[in-house]
Amino acid sequence: MGENSAREFFGTELRRRRDEAKLTARELGDALGCTSQWISTMECGRKTSEQSALDLDTYFKTDGMFHRIWEHAKKADRRTLPPPGFPEYAEREKHATSIRIYSALLLTGLFQTERYAATVMGATENDDATEFVAERMERQSILNSENRPKVWLTIEENVLRRPTGGADVMREQLASLLKVSDHPDVMMDVIPRSVAYHPGLEGSFTLLGFDNGTNIAYTESAGTGMLIEQPARVVDYVVRYDTLRGFALPFSASRALITEVMESL
Repeated sequence: MGENSAREFFGTELRRRRDEAKLTARELGDALGCTSQWISTMECGRKTSEQSALDLDTYFKTDGMFHRIWEHAKKADRRTLPPPGFPEYAEREKHATSIRIYSALLLTGLFQTERYAATVMGATENDDATEFVAERMERQSILNSENRPKVWLTIEENVLRRPTGGADVMREQLASLLKVSDHPDVMMDVIPRSVAYHPGLEGSFTLLGFDNGTNIAYTESAGTGMLIEQPARVVDYVVRYDTLRGFALPFSASRALITEVMESL
């Protein structure tokens, strides 16, 4: 999910009220019947829920303030799913003969399981996000289409280890990655976290290649997707991707690492 100022304000106000009450996140979580991690998630502006908003209004006696902020945040999420720029990218993706993906923070949507995608999109509390998750699952049919593209996926090890959705969701996601990596048209490798600085630290991106020999790049930032078609800029992304693969483990070692992380959960 992209930036949402209402959700960020929700988190800021929650933290202010908690600090004024001299409560730890755990103490407030115990009072509301949730975990301290969920309190921290809300305070960071990543997610909220209607029930939590109602509970906070009851606990702090704020006369519906948290619920009103939650409603504004929900409306904002509806305006930003999918992110601006993504629909055009998705249409171009259907005609690509090659897809090169670098995932820096979260696994790319083309390889997400339904539960992983639902976690990322906040689909449990956002009807529009639920619809977008369904569209994402349908989009993955490109991997098994008659004219399927060649796909290269390069992932940061931290993406594998980040407990997105919890252990059960991640075990399912990593098992799915291993299964997909058996696909003859999919190449997958992992950049180990022992690698220090490299050119991928600027963020995730995707390169689409076409029959006529042209490429375009796509990247997302601050909730907005951007297609890049200027040849000089696209070449920069091509060089960056080739350089990143030089830092990655070989295919077999990458699969072994994915298996190791999965079995440790």
